[in-house]
Amino acid sequence: MKSLLVAALLGCLIAVLVDGERVKWCVTSPAELAKCRSLEGSTKLTCVDRASIIDCLTAIKNSEADAITLDGGEIYTAGLDDYQLHPIIAEEYKSASETCYYAVAVAKKETNFVFKDLKGKKSCHTGLGKSAGWNIPIGTLLSRSYLSWNGSDSKSLETAVSEFFGGSCVPGAKNHPRLCELCNTDCSMTSTNRYYNYDGAFRCLKEKGDVAFIKHLTIPDGEKDQYELLCLDNTRAPIDNYKSCNLQRVPAHAVVTRKDKDLEDLIWNALDETQRQHLGVLFKTDHGKNLMFKDSTEKLVRLPPNTDAFTYLGVKYMRILQSLKRVNIPTSSPEGLRWCVLGEETSKCDDWNIKTMELTCVKGESPEHCLKLIMRSDADAATVDGGQVYTAGKCGLVPAMVEQYDAEKCSSARDSGSHYFAVAVIKRDSGITWDNLQNKKSCHTGIGRTAGWNIPMGRIHENTQSCDFKSFFSQSCAPGADVSSTLCSLCVGDTENQHKCKPTSEERYNGYTGALKCLADGVGDVAFTKYSVLIDNSNGMGLNLNLDDYQLICPGRAPVPIDKFSECHLAKVPAHAVVTRPEKRDDVVKFLKTEQGKYGTSDGNAEFQMFSSASYAAKNMLFKDRTQCLQEIPIGQNFEQFLGEEYMKVMKSLRKCEENTSELERSCTFHPCQNNI
Repeated sequence: MKSLLVAALLGCLIAVLVDGERVKWCVTSPAELAKCRSLEGSTKLTCVDRASIIDCLTAIKNSEADAITLDGGEIYTAGLDDYQLHPIIAEEYKSASETCYYAVAVAKKETNFVFKDLKGKKSCHTGLGKSAGWNIPIGTLLSRSYLSWNGSDSKSLETAVSEFFGGSCVPGAKNHPRLCELCNTDCSMTSTNRYYNYDGAFRCLKEKGDVAFIKHLTIPDGEKDQYELLCLDNTRAPIDNYKSCNLQRVPAHAVVTRKDKDLEDLIWNALDETQRQHLGVLFKTDHGKNLMFKDSTEKLVRLPPNTDAFTYLGVKYMRILQSLKRVNIPTSSPEGLRWCVLGEETSKCDDWNIKTMELTCVKGESPEHCLKLIMRSDADAATVDGGQVYTAGKCGLVPAMVEQYDAEKCSSARDSGSHYFAVAVIKRDSGITWDNLQNKKSCHTGIGRTAGWNIPMGRIHENTQSCDFKSFFSQSCAPGADVSSTLCSLCVGDTENQHKCKPTSEERYNGYTGALKCLADGVGDVAFTKYSVLIDNSNGMGLNLNLDDYQLICPGRAPVPIDKFSECHLAKVPAHAVVTRPEKRDDVVKFLKTEQGKYGTSDGNAEFQMFSSASYAAKNMLFKDRTQCLQEIPIGQNFEQFLGEEYMKVMKSLRKCEENTSELERSCTFHPCQNNI
């Protein structure tokens, strides 16, 4: 009897362990459930049945399920605070050869209307809140002022759309009868509605509608000659011309889950094993179309670590989604700005806030966290260095204003910001040259920073073609690196030995002055910083260095005195810039021009000075202390033009090393449709 009991307990334990290695996949229809169950025997998937996408998101959040594949609009919802899920795996489509697809508007060939003529037409949509079927077309109609809507204070967006079209089928819009008019009696977002999803919207067009909003892969080859695309230039084009005639290119559907590294690995390994075994039913099945994954999927691709819904969808798509969720009617009064600050910058920002009620301070954890907050519209602007301007640009943000360090140039409209020299500094007579740097101890301003990382490591990569930067120097302080690596071994944190290697002022060796202090303290052999910081810390100022005790090194030369910086430097690079979202650019420029008119000069308001940190615990807070004014970057100048050819060349060399591309930048550039539509 005892042995039977033990056997039973062992059996239960084994069942729990086996189930713990299976991915609980959430499905929302009988057809999906049938397909999922057909996979249970040959894969590491098990099925969880729920009535809707929202129910699945709740189940995943509560650990009742693990994963589901969603489209862009649903990925946005999954990323909200209600669920806190994120995408980990993307579909890749055969015909596009990328993890993107095209949202298109399709009409019957015998009709003759164009995109601007859609008012009063009968419309077919894949579903409420879906990318190709709702978000993109409705957002496009709004942006071109074909559809008028002043925000939900006047009427709901669904009401405005129902008044625009002459009848619709929008699965999921059950509370708006006119949007369900063409759906027969079933307006649900389930497989019971024969007009739901891509094939359903196409069926609706064939049987009842004038236009269908779908993705470019929907129409069967044998029927393409009966339909045409509606182009944004108000022409028409054949169905196969989707690359030049589309509403927008949008991110592919993706698998979402909870933020749990072990669970992410389990899901990827389960799906990867299945697709490597060439089980065709993973993407196609006899149970129906587009179940669990799109039939057009060729393979699944894992996303970079820490990708979230906002970086995956990209700034442009996020802007469309937010325009569709507008709550307040726009007014003519200026909107306040939210400035992202780091570490001790908060105190200075708070003082600025007291002076102007139009500024709110938002605390960031790192420069890249600030960029992410701006992308998510949780902040509006921040001052960053050139390396971070590069990352910001790759993530769809734009440089708006740039620091100018020469007061005489502040009155010239032709000047647009300063440049500075990135230099390598050593102690005099140390015997160190550029040629024998390997295995020395190095001090950097921070990972991803221009003078302290991108320029010197880009130069080193040009010579060595090696991406193993951790091994080039014996020890380093490079704030922002993995605290357990040799790149952080020389960092010291704050006065209480906290925040070691953190890329904020809390790390004493962070930034330009921090890197120089690392050298001056005898911790490092070489400091990568900018030339002007040497002047700022000599002659009784700052670190009070004797410049005769230091030299500069550069490729192909023996060490030279500090004053030879124009002959011996690593690069001439642009000054720090203020970055923001494209739609906020004009607001940021207007705000900063007004503010520097009030607080931008040393002989102005003595209680607060934008460009001085003299009364604060750290230097260069919010802006560099050498800043004399901020100058507007010309409208339309992108980040590549701002950074210049020399800097872009170094960055392209450095980006050949994937480990030197930040997680944020990898997330932003994973697929070409995020910000380069």
